[in-house]
Amino acid sequence: MNNGKICVSVCAKTTEELIEKISCAKNLADVIELRFDCLEKIEPEKLWNKIKQIRQSFDGKLLATFRPIEQGGKRNLTFAERKEFWADLHISEFIDWADFELDLPEENINKRSGKTSKKVIKSFHDFEKTPANLNEIYNQISANSELLKIAIQADDIGDTIAVWKLLERAKAEKKQIIPIAMGEAGKWTRILGLAHGASMTYAALSAGRETAPGQISAKDLIETYRVRELTAKTSVFGIIGNPVAHSLSPFMHNEAFEFHNLDAVYIPFEVKNLDEFIERFIKKETREVELNFKGFSVTIPHKSTIIKHLDFVDGTAKAIGAVNTVKIKNGKLYGYNTDAQGFIEPLKNSYGDLGNAKIAVFGAGGAARACVYALGKENAKATIFARNIGKAQSLADEFNVQSSKFKVEGESYKNFDIVVNTTPLGTCGEFENKTPATAEQLENVNLVYDLVYNPFETQFIKEAKKASVPTIGGIAMLVGQAMAQLKIWTGEDAPMKEMSAAVLKRLN
Repeated sequence: MNNGKICVSVCAKTTEELIEKISCAKNLADVIELRFDCLEKIEPEKLWNKIKQIRQSFDGKLLATFRPIEQGGKRNLTFAERKEFWADLHISEFIDWADFELDLPEENINKRSGKTSKKVIKSFHDFEKTPANLNEIYNQISANSELLKIAIQADDIGDTIAVWKLLERAKAEKKQIIPIAMGEAGKWTRILGLAHGASMTYAALSAGRETAPGQISAKDLIETYRVRELTAKTSVFGIIGNPVAHSLSPFMHNEAFEFHNLDAVYIPFEVKNLDEFIERFIKKETREVELNFKGFSVTIPHKSTIIKHLDFVDGTAKAIGAVNTVKIKNGKLYGYNTDAQGFIEPLKNSYGDLGNAKIAVFGAGGAARACVYALGKENAKATIFARNIGKAQSLADEFNVQSSKFKVEGESYKNFDIVVNTTPLGTCGEFENKTPATAEQLENVNLVYDLVYNPFETQFIKEAKKASVPTIGGIAMLVGQAMAQLKIWTGEDAPMKEMSAAVLKRLN
């Protein structure tokens, strides 16, 4: 457990909407931030009466923010308008904390009432970059302030180190600070901040209601990442790649950690510059932050380039030429590939003995490599189909299998026992209505396996069902490779039922 607080930030255009959102936030938050700058019109009497009622049923703190647009707020505000707002008597009566930007003198609050008991958060925001002079900014706002908030925009994970070091400095100086790296690359600071001594972390009321880039929903912070339970001793795992925002891995692995009652957390780390990440976050001799990393998943575009940084690579990963799992032990980095196992186990469970089975593999990318390797180990007869016949032939030559162009309309895959799709066709988004084969082409095939997992039922799966062909969806491989990762990292058997349910819940 830690002593930090979760602050749910509430933004609304009308008083009615604001009060409704506050009522929802009460069940999640230790602190509720009222973004008064979001209101199209401030109706003092109605607003303060409603907030007074809420005060009576909320044990937490209310934080007022009235931010100008040039500092990340939602409306144009003159300096005079801001001073007038904070001088209002009602602010001192019903609000516990006030967020004052760097340029706003603290004496504005409670001016009329004569009260000086309100807690002031002195804040600085840069929504465009990570300023080079962060320590100077820290000096400015920390001089006479009880609580500091410094939020910067991180373009890559390396940008986050500067603001994290301010947390370390504040702890050494016995000051309270809220350090935030905004954007996808900075999400980890929102999750791990409380564990390392940050006073507060900001959360969205729900997905789609974020008030700043990279903000995570309060429900996810509490239920998925369990941020209130984390400490500096918590083992940190995660997924590194670019992008990682839509990864389902955090939901699977954190569910497994909770199932086994492990003091561990799994976090998405958006990493563009892999070399910098390894040097500044991971390598014992050069790292600049101590997060207690124990391992991580690797996704595109780093599955091959990670290999040069590893102290050991297992045989499967070497043969495939890609690593999707790294374990950190005694300062050494061990690389593995669980994609092959994650792919083949569901196939064997569904089909049985794959020896001499004729299998059409659609695609010639990284996923296809893992599949063809795994099929070879089972003595199956694979043929690689791809639009780029040169790429297909190159992969086929490497693994001593056949290659071919995709069949055109009117041609069938009836001579194959199993058809596997490793292409993105059918994936949610621009490819959602696409399929690599039609029902007519799949007639007399014994099994169709689609590695695409979102949506749950792809167009390819629908075509297979039209042809009365049994199917395996992509969730099977997704969960399978994650189960193997968990075993490598923790030695624990993975709870397949719970991990699968976590994925399905998220997709739904």
